[in-house]
Amino acid sequence: MRTYARVFGTLLIVLGVTAAAGMAVSAESLQDVMKRRELTQQDLLAAAKTYVPSGKRDEFLGFSSGGQSGQVIVYGIPSMRIVKYIGVFTPEPWQGYGFDESSKVVLDGGKVDGKTITWGDSHHPAISETNGQYDGQFLFINDKGNSRMAVIDLRDFETKQIVANPIFKSEHGGAFVTPNTDYVIETAQYPTPLENKKFYPLEQFNDKYRGGVTYWKFDRTAGRIQPQNSFTVELPPYSQDLSDAGKGPSDGWSFTNSFCTERYVGGIEKGRPPYEAGCSAKDTDYLHVINWRKAAELVAQGKARKINGHNVIPLETAVKEGILFLIPEPKSPHGVDVTPDGKLIIIAGKLDTHVSVFSFDKIQAAIRARKFESRDAYGIPVIAMSDVMQLQVQLGLGPLHTQYDSKPCIAYTSLYVDSQVAKWNYCDGKVLDKISVQYNIGHLMTMEGDSADPKGHYLVALNKLAIDRFTPVGPLHPQNHQLIDISGDKMELLYDMPLPLGEPHYAVAIAASKLKPAIRYKVGTDSRTDKPHPGAVKAGEEHTVRKGARVEVFGTLIRSHITPETIEVEVGDEVVINLTSLERAEDETHGFAVSTYNIQASIEPGKTVQVKFKADKEGVYPYYCTEFCSALHLEMQGYLLVKPKGYKAVKAVAEVAVYTKVDYDKELKKIADTQAVIDSVVGYITSVNYKDFPDVVAMVDDAFDQAGKIPAAKAKHDEAAKRGDFQNATLWAEQVWQYQVKTADLGLRAKTYLEQNGAKKVSK
Repeated sequence: MRTYARVFGTLLIVLGVTAAAGMAVSAESLQDVMKRRELTQQDLLAAAKTYVPSGKRDEFLGFSSGGQSGQVIVYGIPSMRIVKYIGVFTPEPWQGYGFDESSKVVLDGGKVDGKTITWGDSHHPAISETNGQYDGQFLFINDKGNSRMAVIDLRDFETKQIVANPIFKSEHGGAFVTPNTDYVIETAQYPTPLENKKFYPLEQFNDKYRGGVTYWKFDRTAGRIQPQNSFTVELPPYSQDLSDAGKGPSDGWSFTNSFCTERYVGGIEKGRPPYEAGCSAKDTDYLHVINWRKAAELVAQGKARKINGHNVIPLETAVKEGILFLIPEPKSPHGVDVTPDGKLIIIAGKLDTHVSVFSFDKIQAAIRARKFESRDAYGIPVIAMSDVMQLQVQLGLGPLHTQYDSKPCIAYTSLYVDSQVAKWNYCDGKVLDKISVQYNIGHLMTMEGDSADPKGHYLVALNKLAIDRFTPVGPLHPQNHQLIDISGDKMELLYDMPLPLGEPHYAVAIAASKLKPAIRYKVGTDSRTDKPHPGAVKAGEEHTVRKGARVEVFGTLIRSHITPETIEVEVGDEVVINLTSLERAEDETHGFAVSTYNIQASIEPGKTVQVKFKADKEGVYPYYCTEFCSALHLEMQGYLLVKPKGYKAVKAVAEVAVYTKVDYDKELKKIADTQAVIDSVVGYITSVNYKDFPDVVAMVDDAFDQAGKIPAAKAKHDEAAKRGDFQNATLWAEQVWQYQVKTADLGLRAKTYLEQNGAKKVSK
């Protein structure tokens, strides 16, 4: 251990000298830095508001759609540091997503008409709610391009389920959750025939094409959508868009806006005016008002019909049973946003300069009184806009989407054409402030701004263009998320953040304190099912089974070796490899890759994964750990030997002894010195109140886990030494030292944590 300590001691000295030298060279004052970088005091203030010191954490976590990447991007607020990509609709190699068998099953859930879809347009994330408040348990996100919905468990930030909508061919308005996450809402966008594999010409658009709103039933206990208990309300062939669920007094209702209620069919190649002309000719479109709670009762009563095996409430039934109503709304609306108290619905029409505030009470009064100004072409009652209007506020050009502040009555609306955010009061209709952002803002988000309890503090503008904001990287630019301080009376732009993965469409943010992610799995867990993996084994139980042309390996990983270290198969064999991580230390992830065979798995502490492939070519193929895990990471390796059919083994060459009793005695001395260091560290940890620090308790548990592997290795080196086999005695003694080093590493980490966080001596 003295050698080990000398190495670390020397390293610390070198680092200290380097740091001191760096300080001497770069001893600039704050004013010097400001002058050199041409910074203003306002720049420094903005930097201070976003700066999260090393070792500290962000107050909020944002989840942004990854657009055409089909993924979710996670970043901290206010630092705007990206902390994770979550593979959802497309394979993601870092997480082994789409490479191990369990994640392939998840992706296969998103097959459309039996076809594997290799891209996704992830669009609207939504966080699960309890009583209208974010609870931090699940994240949902839709795929606009292929009409799919995904469930992400925020205990481990992994995608657990993808379901394909059996009747939609495109969608946009999803995901939105009801106040207790009973249902996840998804709306169609471009009308199509609902029957699968049915063709109707565009000349039959009005009769045979339909829209709809799907309510996916969510089982919170299982953490999965239940397609068999889900349903869709059939809607006219208007292009449905965004939705929102009511809350408080409006709970049980949902609101979906629309565009192209003209039901125009283009055909510019045939000399007809394009869609953009025909779909914007009228002055208004329709807000769909749906009683989803009563709709669910109708399904339970058998009043839905099956289309492609899915429950659909026909349009005529929805009208007859009084669960569907329309309200004219400003042209080409996008946002439809229920206020935190559930009493008002704010509509933003992109071709209007106003936002319109509808009263839920007035909507209900009109329904009770059956006061309708007309019915549409499909017999749906139309409530007059004037009968539900609370107020209209002129904000600017291209109002798009609205979010809420923690302060009563305060809202923020994105203005697409003006490239601005407007702050306004939806109770008295006053515009309070405007701030310019860069290049066509789309959506915006405030902290927990979709919930019944918004947190205020910050707003993020999701801008569609970047242009001159970042260092040029070619014609395809990143998107630009701009962080805005909304804590004062005036909004203040703090930070520009490039988003380089697809075109993020929408984002949601939650207080980081509400998230309770796990740091390890129970050993042998299949993370995609949250159940014990049938291929899991414990240390010492590793084995290989051959059944005909199928070879199945049951192996383990732990710093710094893969067991087995050699896998032998024959050409043509189906190879199945199950690997269980025996690690308990936080963040000690291992990867597993096999050369040539397109195999990459991510095995976090406790997880079991399975990879499968056909050994179709003889040869020697190294496999190794792809995630840096220890000082001996490069030694964490093995060989897949694919032998020709009928191969006869070659007589083994005797191993030449390299180590002697002298080497063995040196190993024993090193082990004794290291144990002294471990004893010292343990003495310190147990002398303070370490049990008051959960992170330290976890590290101590992990340290004991590593130390617990020492007796078995010690028995082997003792046995080898007794028979004079100092080659194996020395190697097994070295393995003991490796376990000691891992134990010491964890112990020193725990000691440092305690020293930095004010641990106190305890009386014995």
